[in-house]
Amino acid sequence: MSESLVQRLGALTVPRYTSYPTAADFSAEIGPTETAGWLAGADPAEPVSIYLHVPYCRELCHYCGCHAKAARRADVVERYRETLEAEIALVASRLPGRLPVSRISWGGGTPSILGLSGLGSVLHVLSRHFDLRPGHEHAMELDPRRIDQGFADGLAALGLNRASLGVQDLDRQVQQAIGRVQPAETVREAVAMLRRAGIGRLNFDLVYGLPRQSVDSLGRTCREVIGLAPDRVACYGYAHLPARRANQRLIDETLLPGADERLRQQDAVAAAFTEVGYQSIGIDHFALFCDPLAVAARSRRLHRNFQGYTDDGSKTLIGFGASSISRLSGGFAQNESAIEAWRARIEAGQLATRRGHAFRQDDRERAAIIERLMCDFRVDLGRQARLYADELARLRPLVGQGLVEMRHDMVTLTPKGRPFVRLVSAVFDRFRTEGERGFSSAV
Repeated sequence: MSESLVQRLGALTVPRYTSYPTAADFSAEIGPTETAGWLAGADPAEPVSIYLHVPYCRELCHYCGCHAKAARRADVVERYRETLEAEIALVASRLPGRLPVSRISWGGGTPSILGLSGLGSVLHVLSRHFDLRPGHEHAMELDPRRIDQGFADGLAALGLNRASLGVQDLDRQVQQAIGRVQPAETVREAVAMLRRAGIGRLNFDLVYGLPRQSVDSLGRTCREVIGLAPDRVACYGYAHLPARRANQRLIDETLLPGADERLRQQDAVAAAFTEVGYQSIGIDHFALFCDPLAVAARSRRLHRNFQGYTDDGSKTLIGFGASSISRLSGGFAQNESAIEAWRARIEAGQLATRRGHAFRQDDRERAAIIERLMCDFRVDLGRQARLYADELARLRPLVGQGLVEMRHDMVTLTPKGRPFVRLVSAVFDRFRTEGERGFSSAV
C-alpha cells in the first residue's frame, strides 16, 4: 500500500463504533420518560450486564479521553458513592422484577478510588436489587500504581475475578510525555499481587500513537507484557482531541506520530503478540487461544460494546454513574455527564437520562452490519443487499485499492484493508458525512 494512500485514509476521522448509532448521534429528545418505559419492558428472565462508572482519579493523565476528573478529597468520592447507590435503587424501582445479572464491569476513572468499603457498599446495594447469581464475570479497571496485597485480597473477597490494568506504554520517555510514570516493576508487582489473591484473569490496556513512541519502543513494551502473560491485551490508537479534552492540551502535538507511523506501530504490536500465540481479535484486541474472547471470535459470536470487544451476549446493558450509557430494548440512554447535574436528577427522584436514541428497524439492521464488519471483517448482506446499493457503490474505490472485496452479497476486508475497517463501517452509518471532524483518526 502506498504511503500517500495510508496518509490520505489515515487523515480521515471516523467513530470507533463501540455502538451504533454512536454516542455523538444521541439526541436530547430521549429523557427519563423514555428510559423508564424501556426499563419497564425488560424481560425479567433475561440476564443483564451492569456497568458502574466512577469518574475520579487521584490525578488525570495527559492522554486520557474518558469522562474523568481528579479528586483528592475523600468526601467528594464518598458523596459520589452515595449517589451511585441511590441511582441503583431508583433504576431498580422501574424494572419489572429483580433481574438476573450475567456480568458486572467497573470503569472510570479509577473505580478502586472508592476503597474496599465503598466498593463493598455499592455491591451490597446492587445485590439487594438484582440477582447476582454465582459464576457471573466481575471485572474492574485498575491502576497498577494503586494496588497493594491487602487491596488485591480485598477485591478477591468481593468477588472480583477479572482485572484490567492500564499499562499504556512502559517506555519512560513516553510515560513522561503522557503524564503517567509507572515503571515496569510496578506493573510486575501488581500482576503478582492480583494472582496471589486469586484474580487470575488479567487484561492489559496498551496505547499506540502516543508522543515519543516508536516501533522500537512499542516492541520493548510488548516483550515486557508478553513476559507477564496476560489473558487479553487491548492496544488502542490514541485519539488526540484537545478541543474536547483540556488535559490533552498538555501533550506536545509535534511529538505525535503521523498516519503512516501509526500504521507501522499497529502492525508491530499485532506481530509481537500473534508471533507468540495470541489470537488477533478485531482491530485492537489479542487473547490467548483458550480465552473465552478468542473462542467467541473463532465461532463468530464476538460482540462490540462500550468497553470494546466482548463475548458478552446480553442484549441489555444497564449503566450507572455520571455519563454512563445503557443499551435497552428500545434504545440507548445516556446519563448526565456533569456530576452535579447527574446528582441533582437522582436526588430529585428522577432517572438521570440526558440524551439517547430510540431504535428504529433501520438502526438495528445497520448496527448488525457494522458489528459484523468490526468483529469479523466481513458481512453477508443477503437479501438486504439491494437496500444498500448506494453504500456498495461508495465502497468501489476501496475495492479498486485492494482494501475490500465484494462478491455476491458478501463484503470482506482484505488483510491490508483490515486496519481501515472503521472507514468501511462508516459507509453504512446513515449519520456520517464526508469530511466530518471530531472523531479519532482512522488508524
